[in-house]
Amino acid sequence: MPNWAVASPSSLYLRNPACVQDSMLKSSTIRTARSRTSGAYGLNSTRRRLLTRKAHAPSGGPHPFKYSPSVLLAGFAVGIISTSIVDLHDPAASFTHRPIRADSSESNSWTDNIPYIGGWGRGNEDKHESTTVEDADTSQKTSGLQEPPPQTRVVSESGEEATPETLPSSWDGFTGSLTTASKSVTSIGDTIVDYIVPDWFKIIPGFLNKLQNELSMAPGSLAEEIWYEANDPEINPEIIWDAVVRVSNDICTEEKAFLEKRRVHTRRAISKYLGLAERDIHPEDIPTIAMCGSGGGLRALVAGSSSYLSAHEAGLFDCVTYTAGVSGSCWLQTLYYSSVAGRSHQKLIDHLKNRLGVHIAFPPAALPLLACAPTNKYLLSGLVEKSKGIPDADFGIVDVYGLLLAARLLVPKGELSVDEYDFKVSNQRRYIDDGSHPLPIYTAVRHEIPLAEQADMKDPIAASAKARREAWFQWFEFTPYEFWCEELEAGIPTWAIGRKFENGKTVWRQNGLALPELRVPLLMGIWGSAFCATLSHYYREIRPIMRGLAGFGGIDQLISERDEELIKLHPIDPAGIPNFALGMRDVLPASCPESIHKTANLQLMDAGMSNNLPIYPLLRPGREVDILIAFDASADVKTDNWLKVADGYARQRGIKGWPIGAGWPPSDASQQEIAQDLEAAQAKSDEDATAKMDEAKRIQRRHEAKKNATVNEELGYCNVWVGTTEERTSDSEPPSSKRVEEDWELMQPNAGITVVYFPFVSNPKVDGVDPKKSDFMSTWNFVYTPDQIDSVVSLARTNFQEGKEQTRRTVRAVYERKKAKRLEREAEEKRHRRQWKIRRGTMGRKLGEGDHGDHFS
Repeated sequence: MPNWAVASPSSLYLRNPACVQDSMLKSSTIRTARSRTSGAYGLNSTRRRLLTRKAHAPSGGPHPFKYSPSVLLAGFAVGIISTSIVDLHDPAASFTHRPIRADSSESNSWTDNIPYIGGWGRGNEDKHESTTVEDADTSQKTSGLQEPPPQTRVVSESGEEATPETLPSSWDGFTGSLTTASKSVTSIGDTIVDYIVPDWFKIIPGFLNKLQNELSMAPGSLAEEIWYEANDPEINPEIIWDAVVRVSNDICTEEKAFLEKRRVHTRRAISKYLGLAERDIHPEDIPTIAMCGSGGGLRALVAGSSSYLSAHEAGLFDCVTYTAGVSGSCWLQTLYYSSVAGRSHQKLIDHLKNRLGVHIAFPPAALPLLACAPTNKYLLSGLVEKSKGIPDADFGIVDVYGLLLAARLLVPKGELSVDEYDFKVSNQRRYIDDGSHPLPIYTAVRHEIPLAEQADMKDPIAASAKARREAWFQWFEFTPYEFWCEELEAGIPTWAIGRKFENGKTVWRQNGLALPELRVPLLMGIWGSAFCATLSHYYREIRPIMRGLAGFGGIDQLISERDEELIKLHPIDPAGIPNFALGMRDVLPASCPESIHKTANLQLMDAGMSNNLPIYPLLRPGREVDILIAFDASADVKTDNWLKVADGYARQRGIKGWPIGAGWPPSDASQQEIAQDLEAAQAKSDEDATAKMDEAKRIQRRHEAKKNATVNEELGYCNVWVGTTEERTSDSEPPSSKRVEEDWELMQPNAGITVVYFPFVSNPKVDGVDPKKSDFMSTWNFVYTPDQIDSVVSLARTNFQEGKEQTRRTVRAVYERKKAKRLEREAEEKRHRRQWKIRRGTMGRKLGEGDHGDHFS
């Protein structure tokens, strides 16, 4: 590293030491200018004064190494290794699962128990002094401006970097000194070691030591390079773009422009898919088709890739305007819009065969990617930027989980071909801006437990109970254009995710720059963080295993009675993203919970906690989806009716056209409904006892008939429902939608949203694979062999073929319905114009006739 110092980089700085020294001699003030232009890539014209910091050379020897995020990574990567293996000298050392706070100063932090690899012990911190340039005015500070960590690269004459200790950051807490340990695996004989630890474990100390050095922020280290580039607008141009919170329930301008361009491509695709001439297709007749995949980990990723590939081969995928995902389907979209798959689902499946044969946390596979170039820089950039740029950043298992996922999924088989553009969601605009590909929608949820709203209640127990009853999930969506929440009716540009906001505006750091966009690895961890589930979700996962235990019935009943409380408790804290809604109480809807106005970070998790199908974003006003095609690879595809869960959402939001009651039929009649009917039939006197008894028998027979009619009813491989747009004049429950059996049902003038549902179920045409019985299809399995991938691909492909023609007929019917409505509307408009001309007396005249002449004409 050259022995010179510069302020935080911008487009005005050169990396030539001579140029920098000359610039520093000429002026003690360095300003960066932003030219304000319109559009998403506009630059801020505000000129901001940068600060420089001086540092004296450290006097106490070399800069002490400090442990880095790699410690947490390694600990999780080895599968939470038992304490006896972690440190054979200290059996008491252990890991805990408590998510850490990056800037924590607690002495009992879990990182204190991780062995320190290397010869450096705890040492006294070098004391440095920091000064600003002479004319820097620090008396006035922008409201909400955080105290940032140092943004300059200052080195001493000996070439070592000095960091002022007066500005604490989350990086200091994250890389705190740890207990010393031997550099070797153990001090006992090598012969014994060979028997008690695997060979791959012996290489871990070397990788940890390398990671420790790279993340030490010493001059020339990887972390120092990452942080330097994080402040370089030539590499991360978004750090000088001004962002504001957009408060609106409408879709953003960029998405509207996308829809116009996408319609050109879907018109051509529809003509091929339906066998029509492109010139005969009116743009208004083209149905807006959305395709979504469910959650379900790698099972959803592999099965969804096959389903999408089948749809693409049939010509259907090219007709799609939106794709949406939950959990594993979000990973699918991420890979599809990366250089790994190259917008090809077949290449994506081939990539999965190359990468899923090894567990994401297997150390010999994960650690080299995180410790060696070029992959380590791209994988660790988000972690370094978050910890250095946000003093109060939270770190936990989700952050490490995202790193491991990205190392396994975003890195191709040829590791040298990793592409830096794959690590920002906003970079996916290069594939969709021209409308050539569908717009991907990624989802996450925030669990709102409104304790603050019950603060005025005198009984704290009653207040807590009421809060738990009224808890709900808030949905957040990510697109390459915007990060948005429907409940808040507000969002920010995707490239601004990760920076702080206050009063709807960007909070610039002291150097006048913002943080780069939050990286994809951290987002992948959030989208797939099913382990952040509530205790109720955890119990539902293990409930089938516990059925065979003695006394299970009593335990199950006891736990079921406490489900309302278990569903509000999260053993593992979700990851946090800076809250962009702070200070916006006056402009956000009154229905926003109180916690939104107070919490610094939005804790987001896997959207499957609320609904394992991303239906809600696709029902958003402005998207006007006509056909929703859902590929459901959920583990509980029959027991948890995710389509029916959307009924309450549609009623609450007043969405017209949703097919109420769509989804799997109930296995038996509702016992609560039977009890209510029987209670209503109770005799009120001796005189009507006989009549009421007969009525009760009829009610019982009716429910038995309903049970017999539905218990054997099973959904097929392809199922279609259609809603209605009719206005109801009564408050009674609307009748459930029936599955479409004839195409004419889709062409009714009052037909609403059409749902095409493909459940991922076993098929007798594919032997040896059953999503409910095959162990490798568990949501928690992270290893798929090529043969297992082929079996999943084959099953998903076969199931799609079962409904291929029915889906085509459905699209044709919706197209014909829209065409008929347009022709009817045009005929009505023509009739009104004709009547208007008759009233004016201009009917049948040519231009110029009847508007001149004398009174004899």
